Amino acid sequence: MSYHLLIVDDEIHAIEGVKADLDLQKLRISELYTANNIRQAKEWFESKTIDILLCDIEMPQGNGLELLSWVRERAPNTVTIFLTSHADFKYAKEALTLGSFDYLLKPVLAEELENVIRKAQGVIDKNSENNRNVKFHQLWQKHQSFIIERFWLDLINHSIPSYPAAIRDQVEQRHIPVTEDSVFFPILISIQRWNKEMKRRDEKILEFALKNSAEEMLIGNHDNGICFLLDRGLLLVILMAERDFPQEGDRLKEAAGFYVESCHRFFYCNLSVYMGRSVEAHEIAAMVALLRERDRNNVAFSNRVMDFERTEQADHPIRLPELSALSSLLKTGTKEAVKHEVEKYLDDLVRNREMDAEMLHQFSQDFVQILYTFLNAKGIQAHQLFGDDQSRSISEMAGRSVTHMMAWVHHAVNKAMKQAEEVKENDTVVQTIKRYISLNLDQDMSRETIADQVYLNPDYLSRIFKKETGLSISDYVLTERIHKARELLRKTNIPVSSVASSVGYTNFSHFAKIFKKYVGIGPTEFRNQSG
Repeated sequence: MSYHLLIVDDEIHAIEGVKADLDLQKLRISELYTANNIRQAKEWFESKTIDILLCDIEMPQGNGLELLSWVRERAPNTVTIFLTSHADFKYAKEALTLGSFDYLLKPVLAEELENVIRKAQGVIDKNSENNRNVKFHQLWQKHQSFIIERFWLDLINHSIPSYPAAIRDQVEQRHIPVTEDSVFFPILISIQRWNKEMKRRDEKILEFALKNSAEEMLIGNHDNGICFLLDRGLLLVILMAERDFPQEGDRLKEAAGFYVESCHRFFYCNLSVYMGRSVEAHEIAAMVALLRERDRNNVAFSNRVMDFERTEQADHPIRLPELSALSSLLKTGTKEAVKHEVEKYLDDLVRNREMDAEMLHQFSQDFVQILYTFLNAKGIQAHQLFGDDQSRSISEMAGRSVTHMMAWVHHAVNKAMKQAEEVKENDTVVQTIKRYISLNLDQDMSRETIADQVYLNPDYLSRIFKKETGLSISDYVLTERIHKARELLRKTNIPVSSVASSVGYTNFSHFAKIFKKYVGIGPTEFRNQSG
């Protein structure tokens, strides 16, 4: 560390004598400033950081004691050494009262002055270290929760290796209140479903409310725990626990039950709380992973407190029930019958405790296969029928729980069977297509674009359209365009080229050729005759 020294004396030769006695490099003085009066000294203080002030007392324009009083208010970390030719005890006493570090009489030996400056530097170093410690403590206090939260997240996400030595190093570096005798009790809170539609901003507000409630109900007023957001929809509480935790665990489970009930009631959500078990710091990542696995596999229950337990794998693979009846019901039954059959399948799996995330995923695949087979037989394009935002959102959520799956089943079955009924009534489909063609004669209409309007396969639509009208779709479009062109030529005065554009022809020569082919005369001659 280097130091800045200011010498204040009204006698120039006195300043020069002190400068000659000082070995600046040896004393690590990087900057040396001089002043001949109090005013100049104050100017240095206002523009520079002064570590050591070496000052005379008696000066014409104000004495050094006045300067010391001023410096104590504005630069309290500056160490002041008085150097004076007056051996007056009154001066010495006042100087010490004001906080002077030392009081030397002129002429002073170079060795004595050097020793005093070194002592002053020692005080500066100590004060600097204390200030750093105070600032660090204040900063740590301010960000304590964040620092502790970051520590646990790094441990859970394996940024800190899960072995005691690595954890001990991080605890010491981050000043985390964890000892080798500490044990911890993790609690995972999973928001399974919001019971009303909301934006992500509103979700974050409610997640913050859930966090605050967990701190109040599960941690309480003690400084023995922390709650933080682990992932979207996942909160983690970590309590510092006693090794003999069962009795406290019973009280905590009761508090968790009240927490679930309150959050479901006031924060518009279904959630589950998964109680862990007491573990040491190096075991916390594995325990949290087990709790998250339990949450992923809990697709059947909500608004419950789950005790920690290891789920054993079944001795034999679980097989889904046959869904052949569902395929028949889609063809011959009602929407309500189909939905009731799906509910029955899912209820049986839940009741037998066979339903987990993998089983729900398999069921979803089988259900979609049957549903899409049904749609394909009707000539309905599944990607068109379910291509809207609402369908996409409900479908993406289906694998989260049985409740989400049933929401998707209800939506998909209602939409599929309604469209199948419309396809069955050919008149309805044909009339829809005719109306679409009539309103879009000025557009480039491909067979695929037209089929998209009724979610049908283009080939299938072409067959039922020709069966009903006797015309292919392309011939019907051409006929309608010629009919509309004749009406415009007969009843309006708009230019013939504009008539061509309004019925979908950008090339006038091509329009005139087609018009003459079907009407027998060109469009201009037709208008003249009609006039």
